[in-house]
Amino acid sequence: MRRGAAAAAALLCLGAACLLGRGFDPRAWLLPPPRHRLLSAAELARYRGAEGEPGLYLAVLGRVFDVERGRKHYGPGGAYSGLAGPVCPSGRDATRAFATGDFTPMGLVDDVSGLLPGEMLAIQSWLSFYSDNYDPVGKLVGRFYDENGTPTEALRQAEAAIEEALTFKAESEQRKQQFPPCNSEWSSAKGSRFWCSRQSGGVNRDWAGVPRKLYRPGSRGSDCVCVRTTGPPWGQPDSSEHSDRGDLDNPHLEQYDGCHPLAEQCVLRV
Repeated sequence: MRRGAAAAAALLCLGAACLLGRGFDPRAWLLPPPRHRLLSAAELARYRGAEGEPGLYLAVLGRVFDVERGRKHYGPGGAYSGLAGPVCPSGRDATRAFATGDFTPMGLVDDVSGLLPGEMLAIQSWLSFYSDNYDPVGKLVGRFYDENGTPTEALRQAEAAIEEALTFKAESEQRKQQFPPCNSEWSSAKGSRFWCSRQSGGVNRDWAGVPRKLYRPGSRGSDCVCVRTTGPPWGQPDSSEHSDRGDLDNPHLEQYDGCHPLAEQCVLRV
């Protein structure tokens, strides 16, 4: 038994020596997977795609992606080299530029505070694009992740702003389905004309509707929208107690002066 144990121990040592000779790192299992790698600004600065550098990385909202396969776009001379290539300030996350299109040194920054909902959606769209098309390699230690890879308050605020923007977008799409925009035209000779069709506002539907002014809470002006004139009010498809007037009785609507209540077209003379 002792001889067998000694032989097994020798075999294990020989195997370990072979692995070490091939470059095996016995501590490798302790290292985080590539997608959880933490990079400092100095490390990120080494991946700008220049000659002699190890690769081409890009950071958005603190997440780092390998964009080598998109070198013609992000590498030296590419249209988006300001986001990853030599034009980008060393080791910097240029998230704000994804929303604003400002590729000057003042715009290539990671501060996304104060951006409009549509701009936050642009950032979210780009982040989804890189997640779907490029390999994640880690996180950038800085504004959005701390030295332990934990999300910072800045990241939580950015994600909350994106969620709010997504909610706003969904509500806007719903309002557009309920109140599609009118067709409109104006001339100095004839004045303004508003009319509704089954495709007006880019919303295909089985009704045309009639023009009305829509006043949105918090807005000073009004928009011309097409309003359904039959059936139950929006959001009450199963209601049996309704006046069969569609959304005509919505309190945020106002009829155009001088136009027939059920006319699909309204002309306002000069």
